[in-house]
Formats: sequence, C-alpha cells, structure tokens
Amino acid sequence: MAKVHTRMKRRLGISTHKRGTMSKPVKKKGAKTFPSEESANAYATNNDINDFKLIKVKKGLRFQIVSK
Repeated sequence: MAKVHTRMKRRLGISTHKRGTMSKPVKKKGAKTFPSEESANAYATNNDINDFKLIKVKKGLRFQIVSK
C-alpha cells in the first residue's frame, strides 16, 4: 500500500507519527444544511428537536440547525 501524505493525514485526522496505511479511512462528516428555512424547520419537527436556532452558512445560501 502507498504511504499516506501528511496533508491527507491532517484531513482524515490520523496522527502524523502513525504509519497511515488504512484500508477504509474514517472521514469527518460535515454539518447538515438545508436550502430553506421551511425545510430546516420541517426536519427539526420530524426529529423532535425543540430548542434550536437557524444560522446562515455557505455564504448565506444554506441554513444549519444549532442547539441553544
């Protein structure tokens, strides 16, 4: 197997002193975002999220649910 480059190790969260050869690397998952406020509110009601607020992310084009 090929050696994993340092930048890729940083991205995947692998320690730099480790060998770094992984068959299935665990990737970091980003936050769930929604295209409109209505869809974010619908997701929150369907998943029993009560105390939350919406913030604009991705240059104001999407909305993210944040717990208070």
